Amino acid sequence: MRILCDTHTHTIFSRHAYSTIEECVQAAVDAGLELYAATDHYSAMLFPDRPGGPDLRDYQFFLNLHDWPRTWHGVEVLRGCEADIVDLEGHLFGHDVTVDRGIAGDLRSNPTTLLADVLKECDYVVASVHGQDFLRGASSAQVTEMYLRVLDDPKVLTLGHVDRTEYEFDVDTVVSAVRDRNRLIEINEASLARTEPARRLRHVVERCRNLECPVVVNSDTHIAYKIGRFDKAIALLDELDFPEELVANRTAASFHEALAAAGLDI
Repeated sequence: MRILCDTHTHTIFSRHAYSTIEECVQAAVDAGLELYAATDHYSAMLFPDRPGGPDLRDYQFFLNLHDWPRTWHGVEVLRGCEADIVDLEGHLFGHDVTVDRGIAGDLRSNPTTLLADVLKECDYVVASVHGQDFLRGASSAQVTEMYLRVLDDPKVLTLGHVDRTEYEFDVDTVVSAVRDRNRLIEINEASLARTEPARRLRHVVERCRNLECPVVVNSDTHIAYKIGRFDKAIALLDELDFPEELVANRTAASFHEALAAAGLDI
């Protein structure tokens, strides 16, 4: 199986990543990809707490994504973010942060939220859990409901690395909802290097196969040379006889079909 798109990667903006956007695009070209997407972290992990909470100025990187060409060095380039899920209600980071001033300090006549400002320029969102303190003591039903509510956000295309959520949830219910709402579950190459996430991911992939839920295979790389490298994920798909037609990012055309089905046609 060949996979010609990498749709969850990180540039130097993510702070614990190491490559510029142009270095990443060139790496995508070198890997023979048809489509590349940068989905930097949109999360509290990026900047220390400020008095009054997160500030738009810290996230202004996302306000200028239109500056990137859609075709760069011959590869199609999409613009996204990996947004943190922050509570059991399925909210994304910044949903409750009011923005009443622009990045130059000018007062806005129509205040927005930090989340709304960031998502304006994003083609789609990878929604993931990182900090898990809010899940402590949660039941399987509550974690399941959290993922279902995340899917209510119209910009969310992908549930990112659900295998790294250490708290139990009803996999079949989540997989079925992802399928029925024309979204995607991620097979994360980086997860397969970790014992427990790899075990959990195998089960998720098996249920996606049996329930005919589309998936997306991503590197989640934080350095350019790993872009387009999916060796462990492809080996798992082959071992489980996973249908190629359910891999949404096998080609640029099939990924655009998935975007369109989710109401996110570019």
